[in-house]
Amino acid sequence: MNFDIIVIGSGPGGYPAAIRASQLGKKVAIVEKENLGGICLNWGCIPTKALLKSAQVYNYINHAEDYGIKISKATPDFGKMISRSRGVADGMSKGVNFLMKKNKITVIEGTGSLARGKKVIVTDADGQRKEYSADQIIVATGARARALPGMEIDGKKIIGYRKAMTLDKQPKKMVVIGAGAIGVEFAYFYNSLGTEVTVVEFMENGLLPREDKDVSKEINKIFKKQGVNVLGNTSVESVDTSGKKIKVTTKDRKSSKESVIECDVVLSAVGIQPNTENIGLETLGIKTDKAGRIEVDDYYQTNVKGIYAIGDVINTPALAHVATAEAILCVEKISGLNVHPIDYTAIPSCTYCSPEVASVGLTEEQAKEKGYDIKIGKFPFSASGKASASGAKEGFVKMIYDAKYGELLGAHMIGNNVTEMIAEIVAVKNLETTGHEIIKSVHPHPTMSEAVMEATAAAYGEVIHL
Repeated sequence: MNFDIIVIGSGPGGYPAAIRASQLGKKVAIVEKENLGGICLNWGCIPTKALLKSAQVYNYINHAEDYGIKISKATPDFGKMISRSRGVADGMSKGVNFLMKKNKITVIEGTGSLARGKKVIVTDADGQRKEYSADQIIVATGARARALPGMEIDGKKIIGYRKAMTLDKQPKKMVVIGAGAIGVEFAYFYNSLGTEVTVVEFMENGLLPREDKDVSKEINKIFKKQGVNVLGNTSVESVDTSGKKIKVTTKDRKSSKESVIECDVVLSAVGIQPNTENIGLETLGIKTDKAGRIEVDDYYQTNVKGIYAIGDVINTPALAHVATAEAILCVEKISGLNVHPIDYTAIPSCTYCSPEVASVGLTEEQAKEKGYDIKIGKFPFSASGKASASGAKEGFVKMIYDAKYGELLGAHMIGNNVTEMIAEIVAVKNLETTGHEIIKSVHPHPTMSEAVMEATAAAYGEVIHL
């Protein structure tokens, strides 16, 4: 079985690579050991958003009187929320299967590994092995949850994000280790339903420590108000699972004081590790870094000609939309199209808790470290007519500009629906739009997106509604 391109992995990097290759006239096969759509569609981006929507609706109902609606208090059905989430994921996976058929892509079920001579060996669930060959091979095998040293994820007392989406019953007490997007989203979900949640984060800023400090400070304040116990600048010293209750020993990195937290379950959300073991990298001599990520050039080719890698297996932001962009660029380069490398300074980052968080570009601290003379404008949603009408006045938009040329350096948002608003900023950043051009771009009223214009105007001393 010979193909022009074989893609190993069908996540948000793999399946778009296969589709784009087919569109460009290539004979394509895709290898998948589990479900089409990979982690994103089945265990990540999509089903988590379904859970978060359930939590948001539950919160809306319980605050209905704020909108002049009298109803009895709602009761969450944890099992049905989990079931709905799985149903959404299953539907999306079937959608990818339809796209494979529509684009005449051969789907090969099993675990793929590289072999010499541009071959892929696929082992199916019964242990049967088949050999396939291709002119070009793209590795898109993604990543999995990483655990702290000495803290094995057993799927019962210490769980990863997959198990957090399919627990049999809602825990009364949960400790979340790690306060990046995954940790924060699950903390919001479980706290909203009444679980007592403690988030432990090693870095000083607490929740979302890699976001702009103003955003991180705001989300910390809001989560604490919502009842989440946040321990920033704190290390996890040990996790004792020997008893009925789990005992998590933490240490304040500033005072060195140790504390013990008892809980029913621990969610490890300390990052991910690439799925690069046992896929034949050593056989072909493909180079990896110390973390096991595959080294590639600007167009995702490894040091072995004809072998490419995209998504979470390489050292770029581990985001679904990044994997998709890399997939399309990689295939278009292979096909001889005139393409340019991705500008990773214009990659948006989103966290789907409530309120949402979205950002792109440099933080204030990063801009100063790079030596920029900057102009900063902030516009709080408390001054937004649409936010007031919606009952969503928490948060703000912060815009950062180069004072000399007016270049947009970064944008940082926290508030209702800001994950939908950030795309405007990505577009204007790619178009090298200046601050004054944004001010003169008429934004519809009343909208949350007016805050982008107002924050920009604030940076230049021209804000109207502050």
